[in-house]
Amino acid sequence: MERESEHLQLALPFIFLGLLHFCSGEIGTAGQYAPPYLPTACYGNDMSQFPSSNLFASAGDGIWDNGAACGRQYYVRCLSAQTPGTCKAGQIIKVKIVDRASRNGAILVLSTMAFGAIANPSATLVNVEFSDFSV
Repeated sequence: MERESEHLQLALPFIFLGLLHFCSGEIGTAGQYAPPYLPTACYGNDMSQFPSSNLFASAGDGIWDNGAACGRQYYVRCLSAQTPGTCKAGQIIKVKIVDRASRNGAILVLSTMAFGAIANPSATLVNVEFSDFSV
């Protein structure tokens, strides 16, 4: 019985990611930004705002919601880009919103680490699917 429980615990993240693929998320454009990341519109100069994974983002006008986006987490995957082969197939990341995007038109502006996890870092913009982690 204990062994079955261990197998189930190991399988649940993969089951969830499989379901995420079939869930419909929002579609938008994502860019990337490089350091310095401080100060942020959400937390000022507080270094503890950044997840240890360095997978974070700033929110564009479409999701900023007068600052209510601060701290929200989104699953993000790259769908396409102007240059074929830019997206890293099958890569889904979870980012935390820590700032407001200053780039017009982008729904998300990802940290360099987050952007590089889903796309070729030499790209400027990519089309992404994203969904709120809390949903």
